[in-house]
Amino acid sequence: MIEFDGVSKSFWTGKQRKVILDRASFRVELGNSMGILAGNGEGKTTLINMMAGLEKPDEGNIRKTSRISFPLGFMGGVNRKHSAKENCRYIAQLYRLDPDYVESFCRWVCGLGEYFDMPIATYSSGMASRFSFSLLLSIEFDIYLIDEGMPSTSDAEFNRKAGNILRERLQTATVIIVSHQAQTLQKFCRSAAVLRDGKLYQFETLEEAKRLYDYQA
Repeated sequence: MIEFDGVSKSFWTGKQRKVILDRASFRVELGNSMGILAGNGEGKTTLINMMAGLEKPDEGNIRKTSRISFPLGFMGGVNRKHSAKENCRYIAQLYRLDPDYVESFCRWVCGLGEYFDMPIATYSSGMASRFSFSLLLSIEFDIYLIDEGMPSTSDAEFNRKAGNILRERLQTATVIIVSHQAQTLQKFCRSAAVLRDGKLYQFETLEEAKRLYDYQA
C-alpha cells in the first residue's frame, strides 16, 4: 500500500510558483493498479518521484507498507564511472539479493555484450536505458512505478524480452503509471485519476477519468 495524506508540492519557476499537488489524499492498495492522466507540465514525473521517495513533499505525509520500485528508467542510483556489472552487484547487496543472480539476469536481458563490463559513462542513451530497465526487472517489487516520460529503447529484441518479463511480473504485482494518453493506461489499469492544477480527481474506472480529462483538455 502507498498512501498520500494531505500532500502538497510546488516549485518556483523563476516567475511564479507552480503547484504540483495541493493537499492531495489518496491510497493505492496492492492488487488495484492505478493510472494517472495528466497533461504536459502538470507534474507527472514529480508525482512518481515522490512515490519512490526521490522527492519530499512540502507538507503532508506519504506512507508505504510495500516494496515500491524506483521509477522505470531511473538512473540516479547508478554510478556512471562503474560498469554495469559493478552496479548490478552493488544494487544487489543493497536489496539483499544474490549478486551473481542479479548480474547474470541483467547481462542476459539487456544484451550489451562486452559493454556490460565497461563504464556506463561510455554507453549511448539507448544502452543506458536498456541497463536501467533490466536492473528494475531483476528486483521483484510489490508496486512498480512507470512514468511515460522515461527514456525508451529502439532495440526490438530487448523490447520483446523485457516486455514479456514485465507483463509476467505485473500479473501478480501492482502498477502505478502516469501518462497524458488514456490508451497507455488501458494496458495496465482499470481505475484511474486525473491530475490537473494540483488537484487529483479519482475515479473507479478509466472511462470516467477519461471523460473529465477530455472535457478539460
